Parts: sequence; C-alpha cells; structure tokens
Amino acid sequence: MNIVVLGGHGFLGQHVCRALGTNPQHEVIALSRQDGLDLRDFSRLAQCLQDLKPAVIFNCAAHVGGVHYVSTVPADVVHDNVTMALHLYRAVAKHCPTTHVVNPLSNCSYPGAKPLFVEHEWLNGDVHPSVYPYGHAKRMLYVIATCYKNQYGIRSTHLLVPNAFGPGDRTDPHLVHALNGMIIRMLQAWRHNEPEFEVWGSGRPRREWVYVEDAAAILTAVLSLRDDICEPINIAQNHGYSIQESAAMIAQAIPYKGVIKCNTHYQDGDPQKIMYDEKFRRVFPHFQFTDPFEAICNTVNYYKTILFHDLTMSKVTS
Repeated sequence: MNIVVLGGHGFLGQHVCRALGTNPQHEVIALSRQDGLDLRDFSRLAQCLQDLKPAVIFNCAAHVGGVHYVSTVPADVVHDNVTMALHLYRAVAKHCPTTHVVNPLSNCSYPGAKPLFVEHEWLNGDVHPSVYPYGHAKRMLYVIATCYKNQYGIRSTHLLVPNAFGPGDRTDPHLVHALNGMIIRMLQAWRHNEPEFEVWGSGRPRREWVYVEDAAAILTAVLSLRDDICEPINIAQNHGYSIQESAAMIAQAIPYKGVIKCNTHYQDGDPQKIMYDEKFRRVFPHFQFTDPFEAICNTVNYYKTILFHDLTMSKVTS
C-alpha cells in the first residue's frame, strides 16, 4: 500500500511512519517542509499528490504549539491550519479522489468546561478561549472533510487525540506539547540544581495524556478495520491526572527533589479534558495503553539524552 504521512518528520508523524514501517507491504513516504512540501503552497502539494497518488494519507501536518504560544499568534495558527486543510482536500479531489485521509484531531476542539468529552457532544458549544484558534481550525478540518465527502466522495477517518507526549518532540518548552514541555523545564531545573520548579497555572486542571507511540499505533490500526469510522472517535482511556499530579510523576522519574510550586499568573486552559472511552473500546477492544509512569520515564530518558549530551557521553565512557 502506498501511504503518505504529511508532517511525517514531526512529533506524531514520525511515530506514525515507524508504526507503518513494521508492515513490509507498505511503502511509506514521509513528507514535510524539510522535504520541500509546504501544504500552504497548493501547486506544490497538488503536483506531489498527482505524482504519488497515495492509497492513504495520514494528515499529521499542523501549525501547533503550547497554550501560551497559540494565544500569542492566534491569527497565524488559524490561517495556516485552515489553509492546509483546504489545500489538502482540493488536491485530493483533483488528483487522487480514491485516497483515504486519516485526520488526528486534537481534543482541544471539544467544548470548554465539559466534565467528560463524549463524541456526540463534540460540536455542542464553543472551544476554550485558551485554544480558540487551534481548536476551531481542527473543527474546520472536519467540516472541510465532510463537504468533500458529500460532493466528491472523499473518504476520511477522524480520531480525537488527547494531549500527546513522548520522545521525538521539539526541545523548546513553549512549542512542544504540554507534558513534554513540563518534562523539559523540570529536567533543566534538575540539571541546574534549582530548589524550586514552577508549574504554569494553578496545577488543578485535569488532563488525559496519551503516549505518542500508543496514538500512532491506534491511528495506523484504522487501516485494518473492516468498517469505516464515519464520525470522529476518541482515542480514550477515560482517566486523567491533574497538572500537579503529573508534575509529581515527572519529578519521581527524573528524579527531581526540589519544591514544586504553581504560578497562577499563567492561564489554566480547560479545567478538565477527559475522554469517554465507550466507543473506542467497542472499535479497539484489545488495545492496551502503555503504563503512564513507564511512558513518562521513557520520555525523561529521551530528553536527558537530547538536552544533556555530556551526561550521555559520560555513560558511554564509564
């Protein structure tokens, strides 16, 4: 199967490529700006899809960052993401209309202040102001996909993804996903023997985290399903941790011995993001998620290697 992963060198995309690569029958092509493909350039994208005519596209390309980054450049975030979605579906309709498009959608596109994220309530209310541009851009991706299905028969699958974390993300804590950002900042505090670590916000919001390798495994498992998933489905565990609890797990994994304090001058975002798992368990009944503490330990070890080269070299030479 000829498969294109857009954003294939990014955080989620590289793990999707790795998961797909375990099947020797797949020809997997990772494409992103470092390959000269900018989805904001329609002519370049159209030529690429005309040449490749992929059977499946995993659409992992996005202009994204942490809550504080998104609120700083909201116009750029919404413009780029909506433009990329419009260009993708226009190019698919024109050059490879039988292509199956798989879209990971962030759970920040759910309405704010919901105690539990249930699929049939996904569009019932506005997204939280802290993620307004990105949340609405992901909703618009779904709208665009639906319109192209109705007019051109383009097949799409949408999975709503919790806050992902794990190896392979960037190293700027302002631009990475939330848990990775906290891991990076606490590692820096640990390395510099800082007596206190600052949690951005009150520490009270509860988040459902998903290890990026689990998210990639579920996305690629879509290819083996017998039935189409017509409406969005949660990648869900129905369980979350407060930001303070998450910080404590990171501290244990490092190990960081300083005092963890909360800086309430930073906005919190949604008070709770927990995904209801009934539909997910029906579609993927045998999937087992990675233990969260084990996944945090893996991520901590990755960032120790990336951020602190001298520590890695001392292990090699000892």
